[in-house]
Amino acid sequence: MKIGELSWATGTSVETIRFYEREGLLLAPARSSANYRIYGEDHVARLAFIRHCRSLDMTLDEVRVLLRFKDAPQDDCGEVNRVLDEHIDHVARRIGELKALEQQLRTLRSQCQAPQNSGACGILEGLSQAAVHQGDTAPGSGPGHAHHVPRSHGRH
Repeated sequence: MKIGELSWATGTSVETIRFYEREGLLLAPARSSANYRIYGEDHVARLAFIRHCRSLDMTLDEVRVLLRFKDAPQDDCGEVNRVLDEHIDHVARRIGELKALEQQLRTLRSQCQAPQNSGACGILEGLSQAAVHQGDTAPGSGPGHAHHVPRSHGRH
């Protein structure tokens, strides 16, 4: 199949497929006489594996390690366990950060109970004060507070 067909079959954009090829995650396909990339079922399966790992929020490096072991089924999987344990720890830390972010947003939201003119809005005032004191070590402004939690809004 050509790249467009692989894209359609897997729900993966052509740009993402090419990116995975450049990153060495997806094996380079054979080429037709007209120099078109020709993909097979192995590419479909590997791309599905990559996409599933990415849906679990694994980094490209983590996926790379897992693929290395998938390609060497005779090897001991201790490293696979380590990768997954580290990823679980990372997810647990992010959950903590997201809970702290939720609390900070709820506290901010409680500062404006009823619509009024924006000059008297407690939320806008709270955001302004936090922006001025963003580097302070006061409660609510340290690590896990007053910052964006990466990748908390879904995939790009």
